[in-house]
Amino acid sequence: MSVIYVDCRPDARALLADGLDTILPDLVVHDGDPAPAALAALVQGHAGILTDHTVIDATLIEASPALRVVVFLGVGASTYVDMAAAARHGVVVENVAGYGGRTIAEHAFALMLTAARNVARMDRHMRAGGWTPKLGGPELAGRRLGILGLGDVGRRLAAMGDAFSMEVVAWNRSGVPEGVPARALEIDEVIATSDVLSLNLATTPETTGLLDRRRIALMPRHAILVNTARAALIDGPALVEALAENRIAHAALDVYDTEPLPADDPLLGLENTTLTPHTAWLSPEAARRLLRTGLEKMAARLAT
Repeated sequence: MSVIYVDCRPDARALLADGLDTILPDLVVHDGDPAPAALAALVQGHAGILTDHTVIDATLIEASPALRVVVFLGVGASTYVDMAAAARHGVVVENVAGYGGRTIAEHAFALMLTAARNVARMDRHMRAGGWTPKLGGPELAGRRLGILGLGDVGRRLAAMGDAFSMEVVAWNRSGVPEGVPARALEIDEVIATSDVLSLNLATTPETTGLLDRRRIALMPRHAILVNTARAALIDGPALVEALAENRIAHAALDVYDTEPLPADDPLLGLENTTLTPHTAWLSPEAARRLLRTGLEKMAARLAT
């Protein structure tokens, strides 16, 4: 039974050529993003679809009678795959968890340091011909790091903050796991008292819009917001207003409501933002783990 990888990136193509292609020897690879109008024809006859970011919606599932398995190469398949339609048609949907916890936590910590010390802002200023050392920010030791969500990424980030002599507090729906160096607080208290607030939650109906206008207003004026999880966790317009009015100090973001980020997005015009292009998960090590595990999951599902 054939499988198609509908949106293979160049780095993933290189990984396939570096030994991972033996996991699914008959894998059909489409390099780059398929044209939306061509997607239905592209997947016809295939029992499996590997998708990195291409949306597999109800219309596509209904038009693909041979389809048995979709593997989303990442966490949170429901963002990209119509789960209800898949269930109706007997299509199994898998995602890949645990592949990039260390990588994402390191990226979140890098964003936190960059924002706190104004690294990106100073870089932009120098490239424009300026020289303003006073832009440098405060030390993080002794500051409060608040973490919403203690999955793999959140737990690793808590350990990094603790090693950096930060006071780590957290809210987690199932409590703070044993061994995690964080003190449990109610969600609003975490938001209202943290010098740095990091979002590390999956998107669910309960977490969508979690950081809404009311909760953004709770944040201290000097606070830094870091989001390497999902843009849907935040009320985007409310965040832009708070940043523009300097009601919070900085937002360091890796995820956005629309990706790629449109050229006229207001976040790009704000000085108190640090932005990266949804790349927190992408290290050579994590990329190999992700693709290998996704291929193995597909092979196992089709073998049953």
